Amino acid sequence: MNPADLSATLLTVVIRIAADRGTPDLGLTVSDLVLERPRNRDHGDWASNIAMKLAKPLGANPRELATEIAEQVRTIDGIAGVDVAGPGFINITLDAAAAGALAKTIVEQGETYGHNDSLAGQTINLEFVSANPTGPLHIGHTRWAALGDSLARVLKAAGAQLVSEFYINDAGNQMDNFAASILAAAKGEPTPENGYPGAYIAELAKGVLASNPEVLELDHEAAIAVTRERGYEMQLGELKKSLADFNVHFDVWFSERTLHATNADGTSAIDDAVERLRAQGHVADIDDAVWVTTTDFGDDKDRVIKRGNGVYTYFAADAAYYLSKGDRGFAHKIYLLGADHHGYVHRLRALAGAAGDDPAKDIEVLIGQLVSINGARLSKRAGNIIELNDLRNWLGTDALRYSLGRYPADSPLTLDPEVLQKRTNDNPVFYVQYAHARTHSVARNAGESGVDRQVFDASLLTHETESILLGVLAEFPRIVAQAAELREPHRIARFAEELAGSYHRWYDQCRVTPMNDEEVTDVHRTRLWVNDAVGQVLRNGLWMLGVSAPERM
Repeated sequence: MNPADLSATLLTVVIRIAADRGTPDLGLTVSDLVLERPRNRDHGDWASNIAMKLAKPLGANPRELATEIAEQVRTIDGIAGVDVAGPGFINITLDAAAAGALAKTIVEQGETYGHNDSLAGQTINLEFVSANPTGPLHIGHTRWAALGDSLARVLKAAGAQLVSEFYINDAGNQMDNFAASILAAAKGEPTPENGYPGAYIAELAKGVLASNPEVLELDHEAAIAVTRERGYEMQLGELKKSLADFNVHFDVWFSERTLHATNADGTSAIDDAVERLRAQGHVADIDDAVWVTTTDFGDDKDRVIKRGNGVYTYFAADAAYYLSKGDRGFAHKIYLLGADHHGYVHRLRALAGAAGDDPAKDIEVLIGQLVSINGARLSKRAGNIIELNDLRNWLGTDALRYSLGRYPADSPLTLDPEVLQKRTNDNPVFYVQYAHARTHSVARNAGESGVDRQVFDASLLTHETESILLGVLAEFPRIVAQAAELREPHRIARFAEELAGSYHRWYDQCRVTPMNDEEVTDVHRTRLWVNDAVGQVLRNGLWMLGVSAPERM
C-alpha cells in the first residue's frame, strides 16, 4: 500500500463518517488527506491531521473525531495498527506485506515510477537560458541551464504538456556589433567600439574566412551581412553543442528574427502584436509615440512600444513573443531569468494582463541568484567571463548539474570545487551515485550466488531498516509532484540523498547475498526486489536532475 492508496482509503472513511454526522458533501479530495512520515518511527509509518482539519466543520472534538476515524481504519486490510496522539493526530502503521508490496510495484513500473498526473491538462511553455548568440555561455547561464532543464523534466513527470524553449536574441544592434567585431578580426583590425573582444571572435573570423573568403573583397555593408550570418550560424552551433554536452536539451529554438519578418500583407508579428494589444484597450498614442498602459496592471510606469520615429522598442518584441506562446497553445508561460532581470518581472506580468491573460495565473517569472565557484578562472577564449565549457571540463557535467540543481534558484550559491571532486560521502553527487552503483554491485553478486527475483513475499520484509527504506521509496511520487508544483527541482536532489542514506543503512543490516554456505531463501530473493527498487528510484531521480547513474564506481 503506497501513500496514494492509503490517502484514498482514508478519504473513504472520512466521507462515510461525515455523512453519518449529517454532512454528506465536504468537497474533499485525496489531496486534502496528505500523509506525512513521522520523524519518530515509533509513531508509525504515516501520520494524518485530517481530524483536526475537519473538527470545526463537523462540529466535533478533534481527538474524538480522530478516535472514530482510527477505529474504522483499523479494520482495513494491510493496516497493522492505528493510534491517536496529541490533540488529534492519527498515526498509521502498515503491516509488512502492505508496505513491502511497493518494492515490486517500483521494479515493474521502472522509469515511470514517480511520474504522476498532478499537472495533467496544463500546457506550459518554459523559457530559460536565452543567451545572446554573440558569445559563449557563462557561469550565470550554467545555473539556469541546469535548473531549467531539471524543472522541465520534473514538470513533464508531473503530467504537464510542456515545451522547453530557448529564445534566440538574434535581432538588433548587437548582431551588427558582433559582425563588425568578427570582420575586424578577419582584417587584422582592432575591435571596433561597442564590439566583442576575446579569442573566440578570432576563431569565428577564421571560420568566416574559410567558408567565405570573398568578405575581404566586398564593400563594408555586404561584408557585414555575410559575416553576420556565418558568424551567427557558427556561434549558435557552439551554444547548442555546449548545452548538449551539459545534458541540456530544448524542444524549440525560437528566433527573434521571425517576429520582425514581413508577412505577405506587409506587416510583421510585432505590428500584429501592437494592434492586438490596442484591441484589448491598453494602447495609447501620446506625443507621436505608441504606449502600452502597463500601469493598469501594476507596472511602475507605462511602456513605449513604438517611438515617435517609428522604431519599435525591445518591449515590442517581448509583446509579440509573449503572444506567440499563447497562439501556439500554451496557457501558462514560465520565464527563468537571471539576477539582473528583476525589472522584467512587473513588465512581463503587466504585458500578460494587457494581452488579456490573468497575470496572477498565466505567467510566472522566476529570478535566479548569482552563482560563483571558488578558484574558477576567466575564460581564455572569452577573456572576461567564466565559461560553461571550462567549468564542465574542470568539474564534470554530473558534479556541476547536481550541485546547481541541489539548491533553490533564489539562493546565492558558492560551490567548492574541492568538495565536488572528492570521491567521498562529503560530495553529495558521489554519495548518491555510489548508492546507485552499489545497488548494481549487490545485484551482480546476488546473481553470482544464485539469488534471483523468482519469488516476492513482502511479508518477509520485517527489519526496521526495511520499514524505513520502504517509507522513503513511497515518498518519491509525492516529492516529484511537490517539486513540480513549487518549481523546485532541488527537492529531488535532497530526496535522493535521503534515499541513499536509508539504503546504505539497510545494506549494513540486511543481506541480499547469502553468507558463506548459507542457502538461498525467499528472504534473499525478496530483498533483491527491494535492492533493485532503490536502484530504479535513484536512477529516476538522477535522470530528473540531468545526472548520470553509473553502474560501477
